[in-house]
Amino acid sequence: MWRQNIITDIETLKPLLSEAKVIAVIGLKDNPQRPSYQVAAYLQRAGYKIIPIHPKAKEVLGEKVYPDLKSVGQPIDIVDIFRASDKVSLHIEDVLTVKPKLAWMQVGIENWEAAEAWAKAGIKVVMNRCLMTEHAFLFGTKEAISCPVSFKK
Repeated sequence: MWRQNIITDIETLKPLLSEAKVIAVIGLKDNPQRPSYQVAAYLQRAGYKIIPIHPKAKEVLGEKVYPDLKSVGQPIDIVDIFRASDKVSLHIEDVLTVKPKLAWMQVGIENWEAAEAWAKAGIKVVMNRCLMTEHAFLFGTKEAISCPVSFKK
C-alpha cells in the first residue's frame, strides 16, 4: 500500500508541484557553482518560497538558512534533498516531523529506507530525478534547462 506514494509517473507530479508554495532544500550552499544552488535559484525564479537547510550557512539566495527542518517553524510543501544516498537516512525523522506533501531526492540519490518510512507516513516520494528539469518539462520555461546534479549512487 505504501508503494503508491513512490512517484514514478511525471504526470502525477503536476498537481503536487502546482499546489506547492514552499520548498525546503536540504544541503543548499551559498555557491552558484553547486547544483543545489542552481536548482534552488530556478525554483525561486519559478515562484516558490525557498527555505535553505544547512548546518553552517547563514543566508542563501536572500533567504535565512536553518540548521534543520525542525527549526523552520512554518509549513513545508516539498523537501528537496541534496545529500549523498547514504546520508539521506540521517533526515528520516526530520522529514517525518515536518510531514511535507512531497520528499524529493535529486538525480543520483536513492534511499529506500527513507522512501519507505516517508511513504508509509503518507508522504509522496520521488527518487533519482531533478526537480528543476521535471518542473521545466511540466510547466514550460524560457530558460535552457539541464540538470546540474551528478551524485554517485
